[in-house]
Amino acid sequence: MATTTPEEIQVGEIEIRFLVEGEQSRGSVAVFEAHVPAGARVPVGHSHDGYEETIYGLDGMLTWTVEGTPTEVGPGDALLIPRGAVHHFDNTGDVDAKALAIVTPGILGPDFFREVAAILDASGGGPPNVAAIAAVMSRHGLTAAP
Repeated sequence: MATTTPEEIQVGEIEIRFLVEGEQSRGSVAVFEAHVPAGARVPVGHSHDGYEETIYGLDGMLTWTVEGTPTEVGPGDALLIPRGAVHHFDNTGDVDAKALAIVTPGILGPDFFREVAAILDASGGGPPNVAAIAAVMSRHGLTAAP
């Protein structure tokens, strides 16, 4: 069976590559790789009630803040983010980081990241349309933290 190179989805500074989509696993799991440049951050805390997310560090170091508690995730480290837990991450280091995200069940797909990327691109470097991002999040099972 031939393999194809996964699509690279640029969401702001972060690059996302899906390795397994939910449709490929009959909905049991989705797996994507996130490349996070040094200094990049996702400041918007969010939660998801429909799935767990497990983060596995590959390169560099990311600081994941889950329910207010920061945890460093580096190569070989894993962090489980339970359903409903508010979280976000930062790369405060001076080297790029890479992590795998494992979503169970596999209900989050590349469309979420494509839609957010389109909103960020439309902002032309200015503040993004927060209401539009919140609508995309809601459609894909994520809830922005207040």
